[in-house]
Amino acid sequence: MKTILFLLRKEFLQIFRNRVIVAMIFVMPIIQLLILANAANYEVRNLKLQVIDQDHSSWSRQLVGHFTASPYFNLTGMVASAKKGITAIEADEADLVLHIPSGFERALRREGTASVHLNINAINGVKAGLASSYAQTIILDLHQEIMPVVELPAGLSSTFRYWYNPDMDYYTFMVPGILVLLVTLVGMFLSGLNIVKEKEIGTIEQINVSPIRKHQFIIGKLLPFWIIAQVELALGLTVGWLVFDIPIVGSLGVVFAFSSIYLLVVLGIGLLVSTFTDTQQQAMFISWFFLVIFILMSGLFTPIESMPGWAQQITRLNPVTYFVDVVRLVLLKGSSWWDIRSQWIALSIFAVVINGAAVLNYRKTD
Repeated sequence: MKTILFLLRKEFLQIFRNRVIVAMIFVMPIIQLLILANAANYEVRNLKLQVIDQDHSSWSRQLVGHFTASPYFNLTGMVASAKKGITAIEADEADLVLHIPSGFERALRREGTASVHLNINAINGVKAGLASSYAQTIILDLHQEIMPVVELPAGLSSTFRYWYNPDMDYYTFMVPGILVLLVTLVGMFLSGLNIVKEKEIGTIEQINVSPIRKHQFIIGKLLPFWIIAQVELALGLTVGWLVFDIPIVGSLGVVFAFSSIYLLVVLGIGLLVSTFTDTQQQAMFISWFFLVIFILMSGLFTPIESMPGWAQQITRLNPVTYFVDVVRLVLLKGSSWWDIRSQWIALSIFAVVINGAAVLNYRKTD
C-alpha cells in the first residue's frame, strides 16, 4: 500500500508541475462545454424565407405575418412567380419559398381547407426537415385560428405533454451527454499518453527492473486520472447547473457510482492502447480513431433507434452509449440504481474484459 501511495504522490506531482496538462484537464473541458453546448444546437434559426403571395387577401397577409413573427424565419423578399422563387433557392438567397395561390382566402371561407406550396432547399436534409416542420406548425396554428371564423364543424383534436423535459430545452438534453464526452477524453487520452510517455523517455525500462510490481505500477498510473476524471465530472455538473440550469432530479451518488465503473472501462482502453504503441503520437491516433466511433454511435447526436439494425448491434459494444443513457436517465428522469442495473452489468463486464486484456498484454520483468 505504501508503494502505491508513493506512486500516486509522484504522479500527482508530475501532473500538476506540467501547466499544459493542468490546463487540458481543468480549463479546456469547461471551455469546450460552454462552446459545444451552444454550438451543438438541434434548433435551426434565421431561415431565409421568400414569399409568393398571389392572393393578396387579409388571411394570406396574416399567414405571412405568422412566419415573420417566428424566430425561425427571416423574410428576405417577396417574389412574383414560382420561377423567381426557384431562382432564389438556386442562388442561395432563400432556404424556403412559401407560395400562396390565388383564391386562398375564398377556399378557406367556403370549404374550410386550402393549400399552400412550400419549396425547400434540401441540400442539408436535417435543416430542410426542421424548416418543413416549423412551417407546417405555423400553417396549422393559422388554420386553428380561422376555424371559428368560417363556422365549420370542428374536427378531431388532441392534447399532449412533454415528460422529463417539458420545455423541450436542448441544453437539458445535450449538456449531460457532452459531460460524458469530456470525462471520456480525460480518461482515455491522458491515461494512455502518460504510460506511453514512460516508453519515449526511457524510464519504462527502469520501472520494469525495479521492485515495483505490475499491479502497483498500473494502479499508480491509472488511479490519478480516475480521481481527476471524477473531479472533472463534478466540476462539469456544477457548471451545467449554474450556467445552463440543467435539472438534477435523481441522485448524484448514482451518477458518480456509475461513473466509477465507466472510468475503469475508459482507463482500461487507454492502458490497452498504450501496451500496443511505442510513441504518444501512435497512442493519440489510435485513441482518436476509437473515440470518434464511440461518440458518433453513442446516441448523443443521432437516436440509436434510427440507426440501421447492424449499427444498433454495434452500439451494444460502445461504453459511451451506456453512460450517456444513464446520465440522462438519472438527471432528467430520476432513475434509481435498480433502473440502470442492465447498463451497470454491461459496463462491469467491459471493465473486467478490457482491463484483463490490458494487464495480460503489459510486460514487466520482475
